[in-house]
Amino acid sequence: MTSQTCTLSNGLRIITLPSGSPVSYCGFAVNAGARDETLSEHGLAHFVEHTLFKGTAKRKTWHILNRMENVGGELNAYTTKENTFLYTVFPDSELERAVELLADLIANSVFPEKELVKEREVIIDEIESYQDSPAELIFDDFENLLFDQHPLGHNILGNKRSVRSFTAASCRSFIDRFYTAPNMVFFCMTDKPFRRVVYLSEKYFSQINANNAVLQRHKPDDITPVNIVRKKKTHISHVLMGCRSFDIFHPQRFQLYLLNNILGGPGMNNRLNVSLREKHGLVYTVESNVSACTDTGTFSIYLGVAPENREQAIELVNNELNSLCNRKLSTLQLAAAIKQAVGQIGVAYDNKESRFLGLGKMFLLCNTYEDVGVIISAIRKITAEQLLETANNLLVTSNMTSLIYQH
Repeated sequence: MTSQTCTLSNGLRIITLPSGSPVSYCGFAVNAGARDETLSEHGLAHFVEHTLFKGTAKRKTWHILNRMENVGGELNAYTTKENTFLYTVFPDSELERAVELLADLIANSVFPEKELVKEREVIIDEIESYQDSPAELIFDDFENLLFDQHPLGHNILGNKRSVRSFTAASCRSFIDRFYTAPNMVFFCMTDKPFRRVVYLSEKYFSQINANNAVLQRHKPDDITPVNIVRKKKTHISHVLMGCRSFDIFHPQRFQLYLLNNILGGPGMNNRLNVSLREKHGLVYTVESNVSACTDTGTFSIYLGVAPENREQAIELVNNELNSLCNRKLSTLQLAAAIKQAVGQIGVAYDNKESRFLGLGKMFLLCNTYEDVGVIISAIRKITAEQLLETANNLLVTSNMTSLIYQH
C-alpha cells in the first residue's frame, strides 16, 4: 500500500494509508513517554494520557466518551517509555467527527480537579495490582536492573507518591512541553481522499502549539551483568534473564528478530518451548522477547518454573543460547525459520489496528514508512553466517543479567 504524507505550516506531520474497508482509523503519535519525565514526574506521561479524556474547554467526560461511541466507534490511548498514542476507530463516514475530537483533546484539555481525584485512585489501584502479579512486576524490576537508574528503567505507571502529587498544572506543563506539532504526527488509515484528510487537518489542527519540544534524552551508560534473587510470596519461581539489545535503527535488527523467533518467539515450535516444556516438562511458561527504543533495546527470556526445577531449566536455556552462538543453522533450518517468520509477519499485517499503529510509530521515529514487503524482503535475505554473528554479538550467556523471584 502506498502512503501519502505532508507537513502543515505549524510543523505537524501527516501520513495516510488506504483502509480498504468501511472502517477507518486516525490518531496522534507523540514523541514523549516515561523517559521524558523529571525525577518528580514519574508516571506523569501515563497520567496525562488517562486524563486527556476527562474534560476540555467545551466537553465534559461523558461527552468525550460518547462522541465516537455513539456512532459505533472507539477511542483509545496508551503510553510507552518513549511515545504516547491517542487514536480512534470509526465508520469511514465519521472522519471529520474523529479529527475534530482528537484536536479538541490535544489542544483544549482542562484536567478538572474532581476528575483528577478519581483518576489518581484508579492508577494507584493499578500500581498496587502489580504487586499481586509477579509475572508482570518482574519485567519492570528487570528493566530497572538493566538500565540502572536511567529514565528508561522506571515504571511507566510511576509510584503512589508521585501520582498523588500530580495536578492540572503538572498535566498542562507536560502538554505544553511535548504535545507540540513538530513533536507529533497525525496518522490515518482511510479510503477518504488524501486532500480531504489534509483539509480537515488544516481546519482543526492549526491551533496546536507550534513550538519545538526539547527532548533531553541520553543513552544509558554500560552496566556489568548481575544476578539477583528476591523473596516474593509466590508459588512458582519467576525467572527473567537478558541483556541490553539493539535500537530500532540497528543494521542487525532483522537478524535479532529472526533469532528471537527461533529461540522463544510466538510459535510453539520455538527451541525454548520444545526443550523446557515439551521434552522435559519443567516450566509453566517460557518465552523470549525483544524490544527496541531509539538508542537501545532489551532482549529477555522469561520462565515460570517450580523452584525444584529452576536450576535445570536455566541450564537448558543456556544450552539453547550456546547452540545459537556456536552452531550455524543448516540450509534447511534457515529456510524453515525464514518461512515461519514471513508467515507470522503476514498474519500480523492482516490485523488492521496493529498495522495502523505501526504506521504511526514508524513515521514518528523514522520519518518514513516501510511497507511489509520491505520487511519481508530483508528477512528473506538473512544468511546463517549473519545469524551466527548476531548471536555472538548479543546472546552469549556471560552478557546476561538475571532476576529471580522465589518464595
